[in-house]
Amino acid sequence: MGKSKVGKSSGNTSAGIHSNVSRTTRRAMRAEYLASGDRAVNQLKAYRKGKNVMVTIPNPNPHETNKPFIRVSAKEAGWRR
Repeated sequence: MGKSKVGKSSGNTSAGIHSNVSRTTRRAMRAEYLASGDRAVNQLKAYRKGKNVMVTIPNPNPHETNKPFIRVSAKEAGWRR
């Protein structure tokens, strides 16, 4: 006996490479999350679990004017458990 074709798509199947949410909405949601306190809480939870958390800090070198902020690990930024 052959296999049943119930539930199988016989047409074109999406590759899933395009979003169905507009770019402006996605950018607004991301900006809102990054500015909220939820991000800091999530970073702290991850750090306490022992994950490698990256944080953004002001650049300590004032001569690098093209890089006002740098991304470093939380350990380098001075976080303690």
